[in-house]
Amino acid sequence: MTRPNILLITADQWRGDCLGTVGHPVVQTPNLDAFAETATVFEQHYAATAPCSPARASLYTGLYQMNHRVVWNGAPLDDRFDNIARAARRAGYTPTLFGYTDTSPDPRLHHPNDPVLSTYEGVLPGFWVRQPLAEDDKPWLSWMAARGHDPAGFSTIHHVEPEDGEKVSLRPARYAKDETQTAFLTDAFLTWLGEQDEDRPWMAHVSFLRPHPPIAVPAPYNALYDPEDSRDFSGAPTAADEASFHPLVAALQDYQQLGTHMPGTSAFVRDLTRRDLKRLRALYYGMITEVDAQLGRIFGALNKLDNTLIIFTSDHAEMMGDHWMLGKGGFYRESYHIPLMIRAPGGVGANRVSAFTSSTDIFPTLLDLLDIAPEHTPDGASLIPYLSGQTPLSWRDAALWEFDYRQFLKKWPDKFPASAHEGSSAALCRLGPEWQFVHFSGLPNILMKAAPTQGVPVNEALRNPEKVIADLDALLSARMRHNDETLARTLVWDYYRE
Repeated sequence: MTRPNILLITADQWRGDCLGTVGHPVVQTPNLDAFAETATVFEQHYAATAPCSPARASLYTGLYQMNHRVVWNGAPLDDRFDNIARAARRAGYTPTLFGYTDTSPDPRLHHPNDPVLSTYEGVLPGFWVRQPLAEDDKPWLSWMAARGHDPAGFSTIHHVEPEDGEKVSLRPARYAKDETQTAFLTDAFLTWLGEQDEDRPWMAHVSFLRPHPPIAVPAPYNALYDPEDSRDFSGAPTAADEASFHPLVAALQDYQQLGTHMPGTSAFVRDLTRRDLKRLRALYYGMITEVDAQLGRIFGALNKLDNTLIIFTSDHAEMMGDHWMLGKGGFYRESYHIPLMIRAPGGVGANRVSAFTSSTDIFPTLLDLLDIAPEHTPDGASLIPYLSGQTPLSWRDAALWEFDYRQFLKKWPDKFPASAHEGSSAALCRLGPEWQFVHFSGLPNILMKAAPTQGVPVNEALRNPEKVIADLDALLSARMRHNDETLARTLVWDYYRE
């Protein structure tokens, strides 16, 4: 079989429900909707963890956090693990990066003075970087200067003009729709694409920052959505009611500030009104449509390339006002439900999958497609059967994700009971068709309805002890099933060659 071209596109912090093709009543994603007509759409796809570095470690290695142990931005990824770029090299590709991977390197391989240990924005081992774009935006800002923008204003380039009486301004960004970081990376990828030999398969990873904050949206996308023209939010009627639901929620409210999403502002997210959150959500929708427009340029350039595997997904999602939260983390499903669309050469075309799938499935899917063996045993499973219209004989019946909250224990120890400091600082979540169960060490476990609801969340754990026991058993079985099996499946003499 001729090896395909491979394009992995991630759009950072994109919610899984924010696509026209899956029925969102407001968000406009015409290019992804058209792409879905030729692809397999995974409607119940979930990130394995959050925030960025842990989520991407799972995406790139096929491992749950319980195994890769990247617990926060800046936690190193053990160099012993295989990943999508290293595997691609074994298959003869030069995996090429546009953007970033947020991978902190294994410090045991570097001198303490090595600058790579000063940031969590390292590059996943195996990638060749064609166009980097770190959090400081320096390559993009140089590009903007070449287009005539004054560098004197670059330190506040994502600050938007305030609106009188409003915490959240709907004013446009100070750059045009064809000058976003998304457009910058798209230009870089399309230039590189035009340099590729037709007889040599390529692999690229385009890692878009948006719709990740800062929320600065160019015209016309800043005014595309009416803040009132959307559903209400999930969760309690007030932030205080939400905080009373669980100690981790209260800690998250002390952590989340509006300035993370809108530079130059100062307010805790818990102090925003529903009106403020709706205005912010309208801007978030505008960022999604802006990214979709740039994706249209990429899809148009690839339409003539039949032998190309295209994967569109995200690293994690965004609360965007639900449960009085912004950003990612915690245990609510809104933070982990992400999009996944895959168009494979020779695939079945438009196809919908309602089974629970995981970001850990991407790595084994690529291995299966390339017919190469991993150098560690991944936790995920190949999605290739779904791409050909088949249903695997055995598949998971729930989504699984983790959130390590040790940073909150360190910063706000008084927010948690003493028992929380004595065990593992991770929330392990199991989402089934009807129920979501969250297991903590030293904190109250949670059993709640799986579907997002309005009103104060209800913990059903005490009223459903049998269900709690069943979910605990399922989680324990999952932990045991995902023990590292890299060397455990063979005996030492199986490696011996006479």
